[in-house]
Amino acid sequence: MIRGVLFDIGGVLETTPSTRWQARWESELGLAPGTIDERLADVYRAGTTGAVTEAEIVATVRRALTGRAEALLDDLWDEYLGEADVPLQRYFAGLRPRYRTGILSNSWVGAREREHARYGYGDRCDVVVYSHEEGMMKPDPRFFELACARLGVPPSAVVFLDDVRGHVEAARALGMTAIHHVGTDESLAALRAVLD
Repeated sequence: MIRGVLFDIGGVLETTPSTRWQARWESELGLAPGTIDERLADVYRAGTTGAVTEAEIVATVRRALTGRAEALLDDLWDEYLGEADVPLQRYFAGLRPRYRTGILSNSWVGAREREHARYGYGDRCDVVVYSHEEGMMKPDPRFFELACARLGVPPSAVVFLDDVRGHVEAARALGMTAIHHVGTDESLAALRAVLD
């Protein structure tokens, strides 16, 4: 019997269309296309597992790209935070108290504060588990197990929704009921078939 539900954030609860912030900054700074992602590749990776602080990220951007690091990072965060998938967010919030609910996200240092300020995730579910705070990320089985433990529900009694096929497969390997998110209507139908 299903007793818990876990959702991903980026690409699921939030849609994240490209804002082309890198191209704008590369043009302004006279850099070749792709330079920003190339110079920040290490900090992107480190930020996902919490191996750097926000202050270290700002210092890296300042050193590698521009003294206007805060403005560049504001543009990065604008794309990162995206836009709400309102129907999915409403459905997810409405699952309590019938189910224990949580978020399991490969995230970046600073995401908890910014996502809570914009979307109130900390108030919409029972637990929020971020990769940058735990030092591990999907598809690591330990990350799924940690989220289930925080929910207080075994993997076999949890439904998981994610837009990355590899993450869905990893969840299924642990015994979770995992749904591959390809669109809002399809996911809502699949969730209702399992939960309603």
